[in-house]
Amino acid sequence: MRRKLVALNGALALLAIYAGWQLRQTYRASKARETATLAKRVPAAPPPPWSPLPAAPPVVAGSYANVVQQTLFDRSRSPVVPIEVPPAPPPPPPKPVPPLPVYHGMMNLGGITVVLSLDSNSPHQGLQIGDSIGQFKLVSVNTEEISFEWDGQTITKKLDELKDHAPVQPQQTAQVAAPAPVRTEPQAAPAAQTPMGPGNDVGSGYRSCQANDSNPDGAVVDGFRKVVLTSPFGPTCRWEPVR
Repeated sequence: MRRKLVALNGALALLAIYAGWQLRQTYRASKARETATLAKRVPAAPPPPWSPLPAAPPVVAGSYANVVQQTLFDRSRSPVVPIEVPPAPPPPPPKPVPPLPVYHGMMNLGGITVVLSLDSNSPHQGLQIGDSIGQFKLVSVNTEEISFEWDGQTITKKLDELKDHAPVQPQQTAQVAAPAPVRTEPQAAPAAQTPMGPGNDVGSGYRSCQANDSNPDGAVVDGFRKVVLTSPFGPTCRWEPVR
């Protein structure tokens, strides 16, 4: 029995030695493969074909304006400055229409004459088409309506609306206003003309003509000859030296 145990232990020892030797051989082989792999040189790949980069376009302010607006830290920092336009003033109220003239009647004697007055107490006036009374201008009239022009507007009314419905006073009489007398100012007598001769020196040896000088064209006075020329702006006069 003891011999069998010794023989088994010997076999196990031999097996352990063999296994250790195989393990060492495997390790040395792997190290040799690793060293060979690391020492092997890999050929470099050829570089890709070279092509120049496209040229950069010139910088334009309009191309980066949007970028500047979008990179602001706050919306209130906008480069666009708001311009506050003051509200337009309200339109002026329409000008009130003054009282219309008072209608008293009309006559047709080769032309229509309308009798009007500014009010009930004003004198009557005979007007024809185109005449004015106060601020109104007579534009047209017929047996039913009458039209006035005032402040660029045409106002049309019925004749009955413009009649004076107040009771007639005894002292009120129909009369047509007489035109105001025209004053004529007396005309000043023309200034007397006298032979005055040459005036002031106007350059280049010439002299000017004096007002109310009666010397005729071609007269010679003090070594100067009077010359009257006709131009598109009227006659011109000067004194030329006699050579």
